[in-house]
Amino acid sequence: MKWIAASTFALVAISLSGPLAAQDLRVASYNTDLTRKGPGVLLRDIMSGKDKQVAAVLDVIAHVQPDVLALQGFDFDLEGHALQAFQAALADRNHPMGYAFSARPNAGLATGLDMDGNGRTSEARDAQGYGRFTGQGGMAILSRHPLGNTRDFSALLWKDFPGAIPPMRNGAPFPTPKAFAAQRLSSVAHWDVPVIVPDRAPLHILTFHANTPVFDGDEDRNGRRNHDEIAFWQRYLDGALTEKPPSDPFVIVGDANLDPQDGDGRRTAIISLLSDPRLQDPAPKSDGGRAESVGDQIGDPALDTVDWPEPKPGNLRVSYVLPSRGLAVTDSGVFWPAPEDPMHAIAQTASRHRLVWVDLRF
Repeated sequence: MKWIAASTFALVAISLSGPLAAQDLRVASYNTDLTRKGPGVLLRDIMSGKDKQVAAVLDVIAHVQPDVLALQGFDFDLEGHALQAFQAALADRNHPMGYAFSARPNAGLATGLDMDGNGRTSEARDAQGYGRFTGQGGMAILSRHPLGNTRDFSALLWKDFPGAIPPMRNGAPFPTPKAFAAQRLSSVAHWDVPVIVPDRAPLHILTFHANTPVFDGDEDRNGRRNHDEIAFWQRYLDGALTEKPPSDPFVIVGDANLDPQDGDGRRTAIISLLSDPRLQDPAPKSDGGRAESVGDQIGDPALDTVDWPEPKPGNLRVSYVLPSRGLAVTDSGVFWPAPEDPMHAIAQTASRHRLVWVDLRF
């Protein structure tokens, strides 16, 4: 675990006045799908002002007006140029989010090893987390309030995670003992980012983007990793990973890539997290998710956060905003407009995923 000064990545805010009442804070999570095929391409697309997907993502954020936003699926570059350009474009839409944090993710980070056991190296699945180049599909935090020093747990090895359920084949770690010994737990990252809100205790944003639990073999490497990436937060709150676990208030924010009732994966991980007494699940909903549900589904389609093809995997709930028990939830929602809403087409153009938000008073 390492500490990173968030101020290194901060820009001067044009305005810090929020869209909500002074005592409320809107916290959101959004997998933007802003991944491109090579380094620098996302920056080019943002700077051009002509990319329809980028424009749609910006329009969604400006419409919802979060105070703190966890982004997933946003390509990382070393000096943060794409993120800074994105901030400037948001400010142009009258929703400045002047503070930001990002760091090199495990996505695309080369290992030089065969990490998926297919006999080849230097492929996207041989990186610490899936990616064709370092930083593809990274994460970021945007905020209308200053950020404190971040705890970055991205370097934690999977073998060192308490209670890990590693993939095995023929009684040995999969794909090889050497490869598993080098495997980090986080497929993208796990961060604890404090938001410094005036006259209140810092709000800790515990954010991540878990590995997809499918696209593997009988060893269930991806399913087991997804399970442990989600379980990370309960171990962190238990104090098993650091001498100073976060105290209230905090919010777990991100894309768990797992639905508690539908789809594939080891659902016990997300069920355990959602039922943890230290947390509350506001269960954000949308009219659009309910209206666009197709096929057999056990869970409430209004809770869904991603529009994947039917019948499989289908629409699922995979993104979450889970406040600590002591925070008062005043409102919540999934920005999935109904088909007749003028914003419906914009949300579809932006991403397969939908922005999830919760309003907090503390």
